[in-house]
Amino acid sequence: MADRNRLLAERALDPPARTLGRLRAARSVTVNLAESPLGWLLARGHLTRRQFDAGERLRRDYERSALAARVTMRWDAAPVARARGGAARRDPSLAQLDARRRFDGAVAAAGSGLSDILWRVVCAGEGMRAAESALGWPARAGKLVLTIALDRLAEHYRLPRS
Repeated sequence: MADRNRLLAERALDPPARTLGRLRAARSVTVNLAESPLGWLLARGHLTRRQFDAGERLRRDYERSALAARVTMRWDAAPVARARGGAARRDPSLAQLDARRRFDGAVAAAGSGLSDILWRVVCAGEGMRAAESALGWPARAGKLVLTIALDRLAEHYRLPRS
């Protein structure tokens, strides 16, 4: 019997790259999607896969743009060699700026009344109860507003309807 608290998925840590003429496999990690508020809602049938994918895309851009506060020093390894490809691939700061533009565009597309709940649940990882109380909303109002915001995000990202 499957555990309802585990929704495992494989996530790539970096894209495949060519090393000495050969394609090197991307590193990956297995994550439990049910640990995030969006994963929890999806596992219990409160979100559609399209809404979940839209939220994950927003979260990914948020993390890549490095908008979250740093807690410790960066321990990233120094780049070994420059890869062929676009400017964003050669310069991490350009990739960060591109992610910031995508994030800002997605939040603007959701609208000012919906961006608060998106940021709190999707980006900051707050649970629904904490987000509702922080926004001064009544209990169970956040889930409805979040689904509307995620639908707008899915339209912005032009995700296919299932």
